[in-house]
Amino acid sequence: MASQGLLVVPVARAVASWVEPNVALHRNAACLALAAACACATPAPGGGAERAPPAPAATPAPVVAAERAFAADGLARGVKASFLAHSAADAIVLGPGPVNAHESLAAMPDLQPGAKRKALVWWPVWAGVSRSGDLGFTTGPFTIDGAPGGHYFTVWKVQPGGEWKWVFDGGVEVDPTGQPPASAPVGYLPPTAVGSASPETAASEVRAAEAELARRAARDLGAAYLAYLADDGRMHTAGLPPAVGRAAFAAALARRGRTALLAQLGGGAARAGDLVWTYGDARWSADGQARSGHYVRVWQKRAAGWRIVFDQIVPTRGP
Repeated sequence: MASQGLLVVPVARAVASWVEPNVALHRNAACLALAAACACATPAPGGGAERAPPAPAATPAPVVAAERAFAADGLARGVKASFLAHSAADAIVLGPGPVNAHESLAAMPDLQPGAKRKALVWWPVWAGVSRSGDLGFTTGPFTIDGAPGGHYFTVWKVQPGGEWKWVFDGGVEVDPTGQPPASAPVGYLPPTAVGSASPETAASEVRAAEAELARRAARDLGAAYLAYLADDGRMHTAGLPPAVGRAAFAAALARRGRTALLAQLGGGAARAGDLVWTYGDARWSADGQARSGHYVRVWQKRAAGWRIVFDQIVPTRGP
């Protein structure tokens, strides 16, 4: 695609079946169903040409504000209207594969008169933004009619008119035990001091890092991830609490199997060349059974190279 910094990888499009009372499409696997051993020191590739990033660094506060406005609108207007209003024209969701959000929403039936709308509530607990202030993300818990559902993850991008719209939305049925309430302050990913020469350069460097990660993961998933995960990164894996920091990564990686086949499908890069998000296919084995799904990641450029600061695996649900 011609959009600045967008990773050009063809994605097959399909239309998911989304039903208004099943409002959890915003939070992926479970939500789409409701809506329809030590750190490896091996250097990661992708250092590439660098430039001095713009100063001062942007704050994630506008991204958090956009997420909170989206959440309030969703509660007030329901899934279809709010998701259409807050998503970019090229936004994607997993249904179960990557599909255009607007195409799926257009196919979603309107709520019947008198039908009760389920209350989908979510709030951010962690957020980040590029130094150029044009690409960011938030993540946090969500509930459905007050019952814990997992953690959502949303990627936000500034549009030509200056407004924030989400370009990816999904989530995982992680264990929400001990997560901060909606009233808690939102944690911020620290800004980086380096960036690539352009968003196109950043996208190319991360494609190379993704390819190397996939090559290593086919032999040893844990070692592959540990070579790229930032010490302060986060991982979301179904059935486990959010893994924050290296001490918690081992359990998340063990749940994902010994090896995996990974293939990038797309994503996008910030103007500052310091932040890139990606998504792709994932296939692995667990408990003697073949599993499949999709990964979504955020990469941040640091002095040591590109590092993963967020990663989630969204399992594909069976029929």
